[in-house]
Amino acid sequence: MDDQSSEQKVCYRCLVGGRVQGVFFRGATREQAMRLGVTGYARNLPDGRVEVMVCGDAVAVSHLRDWLRIGSAHAEVTGVACETLDYQPHASFLID
Repeated sequence: MDDQSSEQKVCYRCLVGGRVQGVFFRGATREQAMRLGVTGYARNLPDGRVEVMVCGDAVAVSHLRDWLRIGSAHAEVTGVACETLDYQPHASFLID
């Protein structure tokens, strides 16, 4: 990893739509986040979407954002909308 990518920390809040609840989407998201070394959370929303907060190295966060468009094996993602947030460190990646 070069010095530039390790210094650039970012945060995104993403809303993932489709069949993403009850299909291990949050658990698989956590597995991917841990593999990539990013932090944040994934939680179900009342409207059927999943909210994902992801923070960390810009390159790793970008990889997780790309993965969200595919999701877990049984998910059917129909859309992902992300917004940039100020960087905020989290201790780990949680499932709420």
